Amino acid sequence: MSTIVSSQIKNKIKREELNVRRKQEKNRLKMEIRQKRRKEEAQNPEKKAACRLSKNIPKTLENTREFDETIVDPNDSEVREDIESDEFSAYFREGIAPKILITTSKRPSKAGYEFTSELVDVFPNSQFMKRESKYSIKRIIESCMNRDFTDVMIISEDRKIPNAVTLVHLPEGPTAYFKLTSIKLSREIDGHGRSSCHKPELILNNFNTRLGHTIGRWFQALFPHVPEFQGRQVATFHNQRDFIFFRRHRYVFKNKEKAELQEIGPRFTLKLKWLQKGIFDKDEEYEWIFKPELETSRRRFFL
Repeated sequence: MSTIVSSQIKNKIKREELNVRRKQEKNRLKMEIRQKRRKEEAQNPEKKAACRLSKNIPKTLENTREFDETIVDPNDSEVREDIESDEFSAYFREGIAPKILITTSKRPSKAGYEFTSELVDVFPNSQFMKRESKYSIKRIIESCMNRDFTDVMIISEDRKIPNAVTLVHLPEGPTAYFKLTSIKLSREIDGHGRSSCHKPELILNNFNTRLGHTIGRWFQALFPHVPEFQGRQVATFHNQRDFIFFRRHRYVFKNKEKAELQEIGPRFTLKLKWLQKGIFDKDEEYEWIFKPELETSRRRFFL
């Protein structure tokens, strides 16, 4: 019996009825296959994990990213040597406690003050300094070096909205510039918790390349070595497609298997624009700088 082609049926109503019947038959066959598979997996649970779940891996931009030769291999001796001699080695080797100065651009708005206040609460052992118009960035850095600060964080604004973060590691650099977006203060988060003075735990996700490894180690060097677990606070820097999402939570164990999270805030997103060797100086060499022509594919990432 020859198969009827719907396009050969001139009557529109008959053609639609045929398409509906075919679609229903197709769905019925799919349902029968699913029910049969469900019964087989109920009798043999190992078959589900071994056969179906191991093969049904969705394709995403992350797991189909372009190959990058700078992806860090933990067992690479060259990587270990670089880590032992980089700008943050003193923090890990000698146990130097971080001391951070947080300030704003000249003539900041109320939004800038509110955001810096939240950052002072996020980073332990950080201080806020109100910036006067006569203070240049170089003068601030020189003052911080004389007062044994390890990092300087400068919040820039555009049209009275914080839009960038300049981070300087002392005393020898590097300097990084991040685009700042999606800010949400603690009071703007529904059901937010209150922070305590305990030193938080730190989670770093997906900093896989040499560049990402440098940024991840830098974020780690902004927090004390040993967290205070009794505070049950955790700060997270999650890198996804070169966007770094920051979140801060408090966790509560309900039982041995389950835990609940309460967000403390704030939320914000960073995107690295350039990384410069040495202390903030336009004439210094850039380790990496973002250019639009670098984005040759949606699956190419740099962190």
